[in-house]
Amino acid sequence: MDLKHKTCQVLLAYWNKVRGDRATPRRFEIEPARISSILPSTFILERIDTDTYRYRLAGTSVCDIYGSELRGTNFLDGWSASDRLALVRHMAALSKQGAIETIHMEAAATARPSTPFEVLLLPLKHTADDIDRVLGALVPLDPPHWLGELPLATKRIIAHELVWPAGAPSFASGDRVRGDIPVLLASGHARVVRSERRQFRVFEGGLGRSDLEKS
Repeated sequence: MDLKHKTCQVLLAYWNKVRGDRATPRRFEIEPARISSILPSTFILERIDTDTYRYRLAGTSVCDIYGSELRGTNFLDGWSASDRLALVRHMAALSKQGAIETIHMEAAATARPSTPFEVLLLPLKHTADDIDRVLGALVPLDPPHWLGELPLATKRIIAHELVWPAGAPSFASGDRVRGDIPVLLASGHARVVRSERRQFRVFEGGLGRSDLEKS
């Protein structure tokens, strides 16, 4: 998994450490004090249904980037129809199969040039065995001077990446790519699936283990 920003690298390392040899950790195991240096850039989503991933918590830096309080809003809002469809499908892989999602996107304020961002989404279980929480981070890769003063007005996905830390789920040999979402064939190797302007890189396992408030 090619994470560009230190914040996402730190968050993934912590999530992996808490996870151990399980597919995903539980929400109550995440201790904000352990990641205090990156908390402003993190958030937690609650899965309501396939089309709604509601912000339960959002760090100050994330809210400043969007220019508003995000709590209670839907992570899937504000994308184009095609980007939203791709996100819905990838979030389904996260919540049903324990996949990790990274998003590289471009976003811009009104009358400003676009700037690149990295988003990391990590699955969490809450009180039951279902994955109904998402621990995330949003960080700019090349922060412009206006960021935090002017709210983002547009955003678009450049690339997605799905990784299954506990190994990809098994699929029948006849499975194929459906729409924008990659469906793995039986293979031990990474595969790249391209769709128009986006590139999807999918791995079967292979993540190393290295060294928020309750909701």
